[in-house]
Amino acid sequence: MMIRSAFRLSRAATTVVKIAHSGFNSRKPTTFAPSAAASRSLHERVTSPNANPVTIQMIDYALSLPRAQKSDESYGEAMLVLEQCLASQLSGGEDFVSQNSKGMVLLAMANLSFERGNFNEALEHLRRTHELQKASLGVKVAALEALVGLSLELGNDDASSVLADKCSALLVLDELASTGAGLEVADARAKALKGFVESIRGNFKAAESHFGGLLGNDDCVGSAALSYGEFLHATRNFTMAKELYQKVTEGEAYNKEFNDRNALTACNMASDQVQIAATCALGQLEAHMGKFDDAEETLTKALNRVELLYGPRHPRVGVVLTCLALMFRQKATQEHSSSLLIQEGLYRRAIELLKVPSVDSEVNQTMGAWRDIAALARAGYAEALSVQDNRKSEGEKMKSWAEAHWRNSRLSLAEALRVTESSNSVPVIDARTGRAL
Repeated sequence: MMIRSAFRLSRAATTVVKIAHSGFNSRKPTTFAPSAAASRSLHERVTSPNANPVTIQMIDYALSLPRAQKSDESYGEAMLVLEQCLASQLSGGEDFVSQNSKGMVLLAMANLSFERGNFNEALEHLRRTHELQKASLGVKVAALEALVGLSLELGNDDASSVLADKCSALLVLDELASTGAGLEVADARAKALKGFVESIRGNFKAAESHFGGLLGNDDCVGSAALSYGEFLHATRNFTMAKELYQKVTEGEAYNKEFNDRNALTACNMASDQVQIAATCALGQLEAHMGKFDDAEETLTKALNRVELLYGPRHPRVGVVLTCLALMFRQKATQEHSSSLLIQEGLYRRAIELLKVPSVDSEVNQTMGAWRDIAALARAGYAEALSVQDNRKSEGEKMKSWAEAHWRNSRLSLAEALRVTESSNSVPVIDARTGRAL
């Protein structure tokens, strides 16, 4: 084990030296052909004077390596590269470029930790950006946005609200705000972030006040556009919600946001997460509009994307499977048809991937935000079983478990399952955080 660790460290150190040598001594820096998703999950290429170009190369390499190889060793090597990159930055001074470079390395380290499910590590990397007083507004907003996203995913709603307030206050206090550098996009992101938190918490009136003014705002892009779209979707403004979802999924907002040198993202607010979540939300919207063939196609596309990114056994796959199962349930109800076998298979697989405890167990607190999805999946599964005489008792136990663990303050579990045209609002599953609005 010690020999293997030493080899990984040596290999990572060699990579750092090669990148540094190439970056400083060649007109054309060495490229490592990182995947587009890996690069855009943190940033588009940022050139001097915003960040050290060698740092950007190292980040690109570190983010693309585990995506390509999908092994524990590749993640370990990628993290070692970033740790050595950060160590080299720590001796590089306290000027803007050095601090911005450090901030981008920390965002990349948070990304790697997040993708491996190490949320505590990811949170710690993000919090360290608070020490970088001279870092750009983009780094600071990205870190706070990611902190909010992770807090929501872990079910720490009060903390997410405080952090969203800090993001709003940052725009007033940050010295770069006076220059207008990235201020418009950052302002839209901060407003949408607070509106998103309030939506998750069921405070739709408060959410509306924060989303106000974002309609038609060209700076409402990426994650901000998705959050606003989900709010409009949940309040049955289907036409405007669809426009925002398509703005994200078709790339207009995506390209605008991530070509902006001040727009950085991380963790469950990163571009790949936003693309998957927007596709998933659009599929739910099409189901709510009764366009079930379109909904199945769109949700299947979201399923393929999340499996490609995380692998077929990740809990996030269970989130999309739950959305797909609920779509089939709604279709069967509206068309007076039956798809019990399909629903049962999807629910069972989702419950397995979400690692939902048995109905005889206490809720697993480490599930965090997955409780919303777990309750929906188990409640839907219970309904599928309740029509089968020999499985009614099993269904009743599932239903009781789901009702005990449903915590959405806006909708009851029964309301979340029964979407009708007369409903004032509809449930929307946010695939970034695994929460139900």
